[in-house]
Amino acid sequence: MPAPNGVSSPYNGSRPGSTKPGTPISSTANSSLILRKQLLDLQKSPVDGFSAGLVDDDNILEWQIVIMGPADTLYEGAILKARLIFPPEFPLLPPKMIFDSEMWHPNGNDKKGEVCVSILHQPGEDEWGYEDAGERWLPVHTVESVLISVISLLSQDVPDLNSPANVDAAKEVREDFASYKKKVKRLARRSAEEAYD
Repeated sequence: MPAPNGVSSPYNGSRPGSTKPGTPISSTANSSLILRKQLLDLQKSPVDGFSAGLVDDDNILEWQIVIMGPADTLYEGAILKARLIFPPEFPLLPPKMIFDSEMWHPNGNDKKGEVCVSILHQPGEDEWGYEDAGERWLPVHTVESVLISVISLLSQDVPDLNSPANVDAAKEVREDFASYKKKVKRLARRSAEEAYD
């Protein structure tokens, strides 16, 4: 099928998700455009509590995140480093968030640092019945909405223990909350010290 300018196109008709006939847009190219816009928006209008940038200027699919520990929480004063790793199918599929700073939280995998929060779970129904489909990833979510959700998670007085990723941290919250708080505060101080090393 000839393209509008008379040049032949390897694509027959419109591609799904394309707005122009014959426009070859890969999911990675689409992700790249969306992520570049979100990064630019965050740089032009920063949001209190976090900053975002690329780990490598040549890879839009991996971001470096710095979260400032929310005031009046166990994480106050913390400078938490993390990465957001986006799939080529973003925004149809959610990113993964991995803390590089050591974390102790029921919703953080203490071995890998991966954050376990509803907004980062695959779209659709939860096979275990803990989450409503509306709480899980939706393509309308943005980097900002993900990070606000994680900051909200860190701001809870008592973490949600319904479906912990870190069973040991959840057990400590239930059985010895004072010890849990002490450990979190120690790690928060360490993250701030490491940020200035």
